[in-house]
Amino acid sequence: MTDYVKNMRKYIGHERLLLVGAGVAIHKDGKILLQKRKDNGCWANHGGAVEIAEKVETAAKRELFEETGLIANSLEFLGVFSGEELLYTYPNGDMVSFVVILYLCENFSGEVKEQEEEVAELKWFSIDNLPENISPPDKPMMEAVVRKLKKV
Repeated sequence: MTDYVKNMRKYIGHERLLLVGAGVAIHKDGKILLQKRKDNGCWANHGGAVEIAEKVETAAKRELFEETGLIANSLEFLGVFSGEELLYTYPNGDMVSFVVILYLCENFSGEVKEQEEEVAELKWFSIDNLPENISPPDKPMMEAVVRKLKKV
């Protein structure tokens, strides 16, 4: 959680907070690297909140590295996701409304290493055999990633 979000939570408690997020879908050889989140036990793309005055692409690269150990050598803009599907309540009761800018990354380097604080597991999945338990706000984004990769 960013310092900004921590400070806002002091004032608003668990009330809904509008958050801008940056996400990255990692793809290689017909497989997507997903993370199993520790907070809800679901699979998700990599990403997090954009810091104050941070460029979205910088946030995406930062979050990817923090959560996976991978360095995005280039990112391809995939889309902006918002609306009712991205309303979410965390297990601790914090409510958010996400606006997420999602990127596809097929050019990356480094070694896969999960962040122990937030990530329970990192695993490659075939785009034809994704897990059932996708984190709720990630579902529309995951569908867009699969459509893009299959060029449907």
